[in-house]
Amino acid sequence: MADDGGDRDTQSHEDDVDSFSIPFKSKTKKIKPDARRSGRDETDLDCHRYRMDYPSIGTCLIINNKNFHRSTGMSMRNGTDVDASCALKTFSSLGYKATVVNDQTVAQMKELLIKVSKEDHSENASFVCVLLSHGDEGVIYGTDGFEKFDTLTKCFKGNQCKGLLGKPKLFFIQACRGMSLDEGADIETDSVSESTSEKIPLEADFLYAFSTAPGYYSWRNTSCGSWFMQSLCEALQEYRGQLELMQIMTRVNYKVSRKFESSSSTPGFSGKKQIPCIVSLLTKDFYIP
Repeated sequence: MADDGGDRDTQSHEDDVDSFSIPFKSKTKKIKPDARRSGRDETDLDCHRYRMDYPSIGTCLIINNKNFHRSTGMSMRNGTDVDASCALKTFSSLGYKATVVNDQTVAQMKELLIKVSKEDHSENASFVCVLLSHGDEGVIYGTDGFEKFDTLTKCFKGNQCKGLLGKPKLFFIQACRGMSLDEGADIETDSVSESTSEKIPLEADFLYAFSTAPGYYSWRNTSCGSWFMQSLCEALQEYRGQLELMQIMTRVNYKVSRKFESSSSTPGFSGKKQIPCIVSLLTKDFYIP
């Protein structure tokens, strides 16, 4: 599919950190062959799926930024309304209480996300946030400037949003993460029971689905919407109830990477490719009912 518009952004900055791991002995109990055959491991399988027997699957907040203050140097994001409409229709059909808010400043985005994080999520199975805006590596734009992505989402961490503790928190981000263009390359193809008390990491149970890889441009068609959001909505509708979320996202990656290529009047912007980047901190399988 051809494309004639993209999400522009400014120069990116990135920090490097060191990491280390501590070896440990696994306490996982092996399941005997006869137990597998008799189906006695079904409880174990259930422990590896997120609970979906809540009264509601959850809320979905869609932030759609199209028009930007002149001081930001950001252009109008034509085609984003198509993405917002598609996301609203898709997540509503999946059972989410979906809401679209348009053209939010940085302060308004912060206030809105904090407000939603403080709502009562005790009867919700999950939470979804769709961010449609300009961006750069590690930052998202409001209509009047930008803010670090981590700052916007920290109110949903385990120590601040108790109602979503242990539940999937899904963020889908359509925005640039840099200005690099993906040239693409040719390939040859061949014909337990729940514990009463448990401590979990603050960062656990998040999924961050970025429309593009770090440092790269993200493509958006000015008439049809972005490659990523259109592919995401289509896949969620097609595979709901059949595939686990990460399997669905793999199919989104495939479609964006194989079925789209840019076509632009801007010199050097045609024939470019894109691959979404899925960062999963989920601890269980998530099946959309």
